[in-house]
Parts: sequence; structure tokens; C-alpha cells
Amino acid sequence: MEFVIITGMSGAGKSQAINVLEDINYYCMDNLPPALLPNFAELCKTSSKEVSKVAVVADIRGGIFFKDLFNSLEMLKNNGIKYHILFLDASDEDLVKRYKELRRPHPLSTTGRIIDGIQEEREMLKEVKQKSDYIIDTSSMKLGRLKEEILSIFVKGKISHNMNITIMSFGYKYGLPNDSDLVFDVRFLPNPYYIEKLKYSTGNDTNVQDYVMSFETSEIFIDKLISMLKFLMPLYIKEGKSNLVISIGCTGGKHRSVTISNKVADLLSEENYRVLLTHRDAGK
Repeated sequence: MEFVIITGMSGAGKSQAINVLEDINYYCMDNLPPALLPNFAELCKTSSKEVSKVAVVADIRGGIFFKDLFNSLEMLKNNGIKYHILFLDASDEDLVKRYKELRRPHPLSTTGRIIDGIQEEREMLKEVKQKSDYIIDTSSMKLGRLKEEILSIFVKGKISHNMNITIMSFGYKYGLPNDSDLVFDVRFLPNPYYIEKLKYSTGNDTNVQDYVMSFETSEIFIDKLISMLKFLMPLYIKEGKSNLVISIGCTGGKHRSVTISNKVADLLSEENYRVLLTHRDAGK
């Protein structure tokens, strides 16, 4: 039996994710208290009607029962039930925006401030995120793209490496990302900021990408960086590392670092790695 546990940040798309799995014939259950996971899994396993694919959402809506999650996961393992954890995440900025658009309170925002609830939840989920098999960052992601990501994992089997890679662009003027494993400085590349027609665009825009990649140095750098990462990542996986944060920085985190991060993320995705792309400072 294939058993999938969906969890993650409130507002990150867990309901949409379970709907996608239901559409591809998973037996689904939303908001299942973690303490009931072993019983539910055993019930599905011994059901007179064959249930081969199961997906459940277990998150902080379960209140104090969410603390039972790790005990339940250990029981599943002891009962011989293999499971995968899918973690849905999104940036604080995107989550705040979604809650404001829906005009709903965050489950943990007892003070009334959405961001306080988000930060408390992120701390609560830190350990389960580290233990997740798959992490999808839904920041700025359309529903169609989320569906593609889920189908790539659970239908097409494209993701063949058991490691989550985060590619993060950032600006040195705002400080180094404190969770970085590898940091690369691309301030040696020509800066589009000083070109008036590019100044207010970002590395997500074609005009900036074309400018940054028009230099031979940019192509050489990406070739050498990808070559090194392809050498390193199997070694990280061999040592049991499940999450790798690769930070790429320029001065303001808007142009060069964003362009290079996008290129690196695309190339690593082609190697069947699960790649999460985030631009920390592009909106500043």
C-alpha cells in the first residue's frame, strides 16, 4: 500500500494537493489527527475492498494532537507500513497575502496578527519539514503548476533523488541567508542595475536574463558550477543529507543572482533533482 502524509504550512496548498491525489485515485482523508494515523493505515490495509493508494492531511489544525505525529510515524514503521511525507511550504509574504485575500484568521494567530501565527507554525513544523521526503514551495505558484509538481512525484516518477535542493538568490546588502550550505557570489558579473531600462526589472524578466547571459563569463560560470554540483550532490546523498540550501548572491538580490539561480534550478531539475527555487530579496 502506498501511504502519503500531506502536511505543511497553513495556506500553502494542502487542500489543493489532496484534491489532486484524489483525482488520480488515492483514497483521501483531510484533517486526520496524527494519533489516528496507525489505526487508519491498518484499516485501509485490512479493508475488504482493496485500497492500494492512500493520502491523508495531518497538520496543526489537529491542535495538541499534532504532537503525536512522530510517535505515529514510528508506529507506522513498526507495523511495516511504508509512507512518504509531502510538505507544502510558502514564503511568509505569500501566506500573509493569501490570508488577507480570504479574510480568514490564521489558526495560531491568537494576537490577531497573521504573521505571528505563521512564525509560530513555522517553528512547530521545523522538525517534520526536515524529515519530509518531498517539499514543494508554492510561493507565487499557480494551481496548475502545483498539480504538475505532484504528478511528477506520484505518477511520472521523475524525481529520482532523495534530496531536496533549495536554490536561493539573495542580496549581500541584506545579509547572508543563515541556513545556507553552499554560497556563491556572482557580483563579478556586469550589473544590470546601472542600465536605466533594466534597473527596475529583475532576473525573472527576459530583458535582464538576456543581458546577464550575454556574457561569456556567465555561461562559463554556470557550466563550472553545475559540474561541481553534479559531483558533490551524490556524495551528500551518500552521507544521508536530505536537504541542501544553495545560496547565490549579488549586491541587491534582484538581477544577477536571480538570473543565475533560475538557470541553475532549471539545469538541476533536468537531472531529476527536487529543486525548490526562492528569491529572498527580489521584491525589496
